[in-house]
Parts: sequence; structure tokens; C-alpha cells
Amino acid sequence: MIATAFMLGLLGSFHCIGMCGPIAFLLPLNRENKWIQFGQIFIYHSARILTYALLGLIFGSIGKSLNLFGLQQQISISVGVLMIVTVIIPHKFWSKYRVSRPGYKVFSTVQSTLSNQLRKRTPATYLAIGFLNGILPCGLVYMAAFAAIATGEVLKGGLYMVAFGGGTIPLMTISVYLGNFLSHTIKTRIRKVVPFFIVLIGFLFILRGLGMGIPYVSPKPITSDVEVRHH
Repeated sequence: MIATAFMLGLLGSFHCIGMCGPIAFLLPLNRENKWIQFGQIFIYHSARILTYALLGLIFGSIGKSLNLFGLQQQISISVGVLMIVTVIIPHKFWSKYRVSRPGYKVFSTVQSTLSNQLRKRTPATYLAIGFLNGILPCGLVYMAAFAAIATGEVLKGGLYMVAFGGGTIPLMTISVYLGNFLSHTIKTRIRKVVPFFIVLIGFLFILRGLGMGIPYVSPKPITSDVEVRHH
């Protein structure tokens, strides 16, 4: 599942380049010294991934709490179904019922703070920009957070989100150096692939929850083994 987190981050970075790309190539970097520039980018990415890790720990702890009630399989299936439903249901539905309105309010606040930080050039600036970038409302981050719940463990939840963040590093780094380097046609084609990949991950979580005895994909629940030995 960790591999799917990396791939979700990698493909998702193509999908979200419209939102986060401008932040990346507008970073107030030192263009005269490449080593200082590298350090600034490193701080930015570190802060962003640290934010994802903290989110993963939080959502992983939620999953662990639910797991104590023996709901790990149900959680995995629910997360998978939710991923698939989110892709299948038209965007107009969410807009109609204003499901994401709170997210837009958060986005406006974060965007305003980011604008102020982009005018500065101190080490703390790159930490702040990375952190704010990490908490920007984003559907793919929400998907990764749901998956962190399904891990059923605090550390695994954090690791899942770190892998997701790691997947976003290549494209975001290229954006820092090259700016808006992808053509509209390429972006459109890649964005069409992302929903299919999310559906695939959703099916993997459903299979994992069903406990069909498929190694690495749908292992049997531990409780079932205990019951067999008991009988």
C-alpha cells in the first residue's frame, strides 16, 4: 500500500500542478548561489512532507482507535468505496450542495498568508511556505488521508502520507526550476489518468478489507487465524 501512496503522490502532482505549481516556481529563491538555492528547496519540501506526516499520524491514530473495535476491515472497505464514489460522482454534485465551501474558506486564508510569505527570503519563510502548501485544501490529499485511516496504525498512517509527499517531490522540484513547463494538452491527458488510478487504489483497499487470502493484496484477517486455531 505504501507504493500506491507514492504513485498517488506522483500522478497527483500532475493533477494539482495548477494549484501548487505557481507556489513552487514563485518561491523567493537565491538564483545566484545554487547551494543556497538547493537548501531553500530542501527546507520547503521538508516542511511540506512534515505536514503530510503529521496529518498521517493524526488520521492513522483515528484508524487505530476504530481498529480497537475490530473495524479495520470495514474501514478499509469504506475508504475504498469512498475513493471510487468520489471519482464517479460528478463535480457538479459537490458544487451544488456546497460540500467544499469550508475548504474554500481555508484556501482563501492560506492563500493570503502565502502571498505575504512569498515576499520574504529567510529560512523561516521556506518552512512557512512548505507548511502552508501542505495544508492547502486538495482532493488528492484528502484521498491519501482517508487511506492513512485504513492503515489502522499511527506510524503506518504517517509513513503512508510521507510516501505520498515523496511522490510529489519530482514534479514540484521541476516546477521550481522550470516553472509552468507542461503544455495544456499534456496536463489534460495526465489528469484523465488520475481518476482511474484512484479507482484502482479504491479497489485495492476493498480487496484488502475483504480478507480473501491473497498474499500482500488481500491477506486473511489475523482474528480468523486465531479462531481457526481455537477450534
